[in-house]
Amino acid sequence: MLKYNVAVLGPIPRDHITTHHGEVIEKYGCATHTAIGISKLLGDKGSVHLVSHVRKRDEDAVKQLLAPYSNLNVDHITSDADQGDVIKLRFVDQNKRLEKQTGFMNPIIPEDVKDLMHCEVFVCVPITDYEVPLETLKYIKENSNGKIIFDAHGPTNTLTITGDRLIRFWVDRDQWLPYIDVLKMNLEESMCCWFEKEYNVEDLTEFETHSTDHLPKLAEHVLDRGVESLIVTLDAEGGAVFFKEDGKIRHEMVKSVKVEHVIDTTGCGDSFAGGLGFGLLEEPTNYIRAAKYANALGALRTQGRTFEVFKTQEETDALIIENYGE
Repeated sequence: MLKYNVAVLGPIPRDHITTHHGEVIEKYGCATHTAIGISKLLGDKGSVHLVSHVRKRDEDAVKQLLAPYSNLNVDHITSDADQGDVIKLRFVDQNKRLEKQTGFMNPIIPEDVKDLMHCEVFVCVPITDYEVPLETLKYIKENSNGKIIFDAHGPTNTLTITGDRLIRFWVDRDQWLPYIDVLKMNLEESMCCWFEKEYNVEDLTEFETHSTDHLPKLAEHVLDRGVESLIVTLDAEGGAVFFKEDGKIRHEMVKSVKVEHVIDTTGCGDSFAGGLGFGLLEEPTNYIRAAKYANALGALRTQGRTFEVFKTQEETDALIIENYGE
């Protein structure tokens, strides 16, 4: 049987979360959701290699957390620099949250991934603009045939000296696009990626619109610069998937996987990225199929506070068939 290899690049933050119901949750997040979601889907069909940097005080706990997943390789989780992300989240409602960051991971550099160039897929899930730098994507593109999935959450979020996490325009976007195969983002992040040549001062305000009118123009721009597919998550509506077919841009809406009761939305975007990575392993250009796996993992993530929410491929396929048909 063919054995797949998937690399997941991103932080493992020590999260302190206050839900909109006032409950307090402390756990390790971000890339753990991505890696464990893929691990459960892969089963004995392959391995997941998680690449991250953590605080020395967190290394043992992180590796113990991941130990039950026998196909999840933790050899590339290091604490040499004793730097790792530490984040406090306070949810105002089910989706909106206020963020503070008090610890900072040292970036993942080419040296950290040089032994993983055999991987079929690289899933990059940075949450701040320094964690997975452009030089690392360039190195992967130049030394591997693996597909690079990149979450725009990283370059559209930055830190202030007071620890506030704020969104920003991804002004150097076009420098990155040739080194990304699948670009994933949410609607707010898409607005950070599609900016005017110049603004009037009074027009520079917080994003309040829910318009998707800019998405076809953004898709044309990124697909013309080397990206194979743009996938934009639209919360309960699902995901907008753009890719080229016979030289023309195709746009498909892949509806969300419905859930009855949402318990915890933390890590949904990271889980979505993991679903994309798994979905593209066997069918590298079937972006609709990948989006269905992504929606399934995002929905499963909301169903509890532990990683037991993730299911095997057989169980996840049943969920996909239930929602999308055969």
